[in-house]
Amino acid sequence: MNLTDNNNENWLFEITPKNKFFSLNLKEVWQYRDLLFLFVKRDVVTVYKQTVLGPLWYLIQPLFTSITFTIIFNTVAGIETGTVPPFLFNLAGITVWNYFTACLNGTSNTFASNAGIFGKVYFPRLIVPLSVVVSNLLKFGIQFFIFVVFYLYFYYNGAAVHINSLVLFFPFLIVMMGVLGLALGMIISSLVTKYRDFSYLIGFGVQLLMYLSAVVYPMALIQQKMPEYAWLVEYNPLAYIIETTRYLLLDVGKISIKGLLYTFILIILLFFTGLLIFNRTERNFIDTV
Repeated sequence: MNLTDNNNENWLFEITPKNKFFSLNLKEVWQYRDLLFLFVKRDVVTVYKQTVLGPLWYLIQPLFTSITFTIIFNTVAGIETGTVPPFLFNLAGITVWNYFTACLNGTSNTFASNAGIFGKVYFPRLIVPLSVVVSNLLKFGIQFFIFVVFYLYFYYNGAAVHINSLVLFFPFLIVMMGVLGLALGMIISSLVTKYRDFSYLIGFGVQLLMYLSAVVYPMALIQQKMPEYAWLVEYNPLAYIIETTRYLLLDVGKISIKGLLYTFILIILLFFTGLLIFNRTERNFIDTV
């Protein structure tokens, strides 16, 4: 075949830069769903490989964190949790919070940690952060199982804990938490490609954000004790998700329809903003990472 024949050849697929300012491209993601499942399997196996306790690490972290918070915030600081045992109150918040942090931390370094495979093989880059969100559902499921075990323990020992009738909406809260972690992770991963030191601020920022997300205290407490700083929590979408989680699972606190609506709208805006930035970074990140 001569050079002229090569130039006139019709290619089956042609990979070109995306020209659209915004592209969700869910059809292509669905076409690569098998690869998504492979990445999920990879993430799960990598966590368990060469560990002594395996998935038991998922149990140790929330249990010890809940015990520590119970001693410090409830016993020493005297934060009241109503009729709900403080340990169970903390465990409910920490379980949901851990899913968010796992999604955020796992997706915030997407480009830097996958630069090798991104530079050699083409596939929708959105597959990688999506696989992190899906694989972390396993970790959440294990930790939520532990919460159920302690819930039953306290219930059968006479503790005044009850499941709210709206508990069927709990999976929607988990989806919102995962999408929020994915959205922020896509934004951060795009920034890390140009500003490497930005990744060092993530750990500190997540720890600080936890105390502004009503994980270890009810929202009503800070509104009562520190009303001048309550806005820091009230404008935090994570606080409404965690507060609603305790309302559904423990029937404690209250549900804010206005707060949940604000949270839902903000998550949607952050998701599309993160997707836009992620798609734009995808074009030329290999030159800067």
